[in-house]
Amino acid sequence: MRISERALRIEPFYVMEVAKAAQTLARQVAHTASPMIYLNIGEPDFTAPPLVQEAAAKAIRDGRTQYTQATGLEPLRESISGWYQSRFGITVPAQRIVITAGASAALQLVCLALIEAGDEILMPDPSYPCNRHFVSAAEGTAVLLSTTAQERFQLSAAKVESAWGQHTRGVLLASPSNPTGTSIASDELRRIHEVVRRHDGITIVDEIYLGLSYDAQYGQSCLALGDDLISVNSFSKYFNMTGWRLGWLVVPEALVPVIERLAQNLFICPSTVSQYAALACFEPESLALYEHRRAEFKARRDFFIPALHEMGLSVPVVPDGAFYAWTDCSAACARLGVGDSWDFAFEVMKRAHVAVTPGRDFGTAQTRDFVRFSTANSMAQLQESVARLRALLA
Repeated sequence: MRISERALRIEPFYVMEVAKAAQTLARQVAHTASPMIYLNIGEPDFTAPPLVQEAAAKAIRDGRTQYTQATGLEPLRESISGWYQSRFGITVPAQRIVITAGASAALQLVCLALIEAGDEILMPDPSYPCNRHFVSAAEGTAVLLSTTAQERFQLSAAKVESAWGQHTRGVLLASPSNPTGTSIASDELRRIHEVVRRHDGITIVDEIYLGLSYDAQYGQSCLALGDDLISVNSFSKYFNMTGWRLGWLVVPEALVPVIERLAQNLFICPSTVSQYAALACFEPESLALYEHRRAEFKARRDFFIPALHEMGLSVPVVPDGAFYAWTDCSAACARLGVGDSWDFAFEVMKRAHVAVTPGRDFGTAQTRDFVRFSTANSMAQLQESVARLRALLA
């Protein structure tokens, strides 16, 4: 059977490959005093709040399981619009919001709508691997621009201007970012977008961790900069609904019919039950719980990152959002006698029974030296992980 060149261009998602290896080992150590701890997957340990669960059950009981419009339930679009106003103080009309089958579907729709074969999209290195693969699947090319800790592992307007070429179509950014948990300062993002505007390009910002911001100077939506930016968001992270597969796009109003037409053909509509459930995310009781959980994620960060530093695992930039620690493990590799972050991840998995994600997934620049820890686990699991890592690296 002949496989398409498009499919062959897509590299494995190494996060999941490592996860499979961790699960295999986990079965062997499940009943020991040292079961596997997963600090490799970016998934909150919290589940959907009680009101959200009840709303899903009620939708099923009431038989509200038929197709919705491809753009999603109107009340849900209105609720998201209201959240932008109350949380960020910005007006985002509901008609610019499109509900999608997760942020992954949102990115796929945007890439298919705006990228032609041969177009180049500028992205930071490191960055979330699937974002560049969405560009590739749309016949475009992701151009990774190396970033440094001094740049908070984010692009700058000067770097975008310098890299812009005749085939450049735009930029795909993430704020806060996976794997670094760092955000782009609003002033710098404004300058980046001004560069993109001058070149008649597109600015796409992955904001799926925006709700999990811990620093007011960074926790602002790109949508405050104008109605010509595109924001990708999700119910997975801040709203704790990973398996419900629900997200949304905010696009310029003229782009909505194009996205709708693509969504009708590719997805019909997002999950109806998930949409009815998500309406309850915006109830005051649910929002209060989400804010309590956000504080818990911050407390986990504040515990875990200093503990890494004490063990010689350096986090060059303290994340201002999300639940990741982008960690330089080169000194630890030398102490353990292993070659790079890939070997380090498997050594830690085998000897400490702690699963982490090697940097290979996230780009090319310095990824041999970096691993990503997820702090989405409970404080108890993070404390146990620190104890095991200390014993391993002592």
